[in-house]
Amino acid sequence: MTEKPDLNVQCFIKHDTASPFSGENNPRLLYVSELSADASRYPRVMHAHEDYAEVVLIVSGSSEFFIGSRKWAVTAGDLLIYNAGVVHDEISGPGQELMTYCLAIEGLSMPGLPKNALTAEGAPYIYRTEDSFETLAQLCRILFGQLSLGTRASDAFCQELMRAFLLLVLPIVRASSEKEEPEEPVPEVSELGKRVKRYIDGHYMDSLTLPQIGQAMHVSTWYMAHVFKEMFGYSPMQYLQRRRIGEAQSLLAGTDLSVTEISLRVGYDNSGYFNQQFTRHVGLSPSQYRKRYVVGYEKKKTRRGKEKHAEL
Repeated sequence: MTEKPDLNVQCFIKHDTASPFSGENNPRLLYVSELSADASRYPRVMHAHEDYAEVVLIVSGSSEFFIGSRKWAVTAGDLLIYNAGVVHDEISGPGQELMTYCLAIEGLSMPGLPKNALTAEGAPYIYRTEDSFETLAQLCRILFGQLSLGTRASDAFCQELMRAFLLLVLPIVRASSEKEEPEEPVPEVSELGKRVKRYIDGHYMDSLTLPQIGQAMHVSTWYMAHVFKEMFGYSPMQYLQRRRIGEAQSLLAGTDLSVTEISLRVGYDNSGYFNQQFTRHVGLSPSQYRKRYVVGYEKKKTRRGKEKHAEL
């Protein structure tokens, strides 16, 4: 007699649950980006977001990222968390192609943490997703596909799905922090490098020269530049250029400002030179980057043009 197979068709909720998202802690999804391995040839250069956090899932490939104050190796299955204000930079090139998803989230007010932060100060930036990887990747694919539709219903759906994504991310963060060993003390000489970085981060939109930075630090220009390069792998002026270009990318993708206005906002008084530097760092001109980076940008631009014409 043939044995009847187990059906295994029904599961039950086994635990009482309470959402961590209530009151002031009301996360809202701003955007989702899907970066293919081919597209990673056009890197997302050094930048920070003061008003929201980003969560990045590495789906395939391996590379190096500059996060906070040093370079980190990343590979498939890694989850990167950038709290608001954390400077980060994707380094790409032959053999360093990546496929990634990125979720930008505002309105975070987690208990005991700064606003728009998912982790405590000093916590790791990179986490292994292990058994949660496939589920997180699938959620990212759904989020990107739904947002690409551009409907009110898909936007509402994605806001709820983002919370489900975070509910999977939070245990990964907690598990890592429980076994995290204390970091080694920072060498004293690095304090100068950190001061220079903070100064550039706060003044990248100004007209800065190497002597001006050295004067602000009250040390010799040569010594300051040497310490900075040893610590970060970039010279101060290379860091300044990447910081400006990265912020320009954010403005190109997230605003309707003209290329000329963006160049002025990030510290270039010559838009031709800005175009040259942008193309050298990213591999596309500012206009090309905006058209290729934002899903439906051309359609959106046409719609704005019609609305403006109707007003007239």
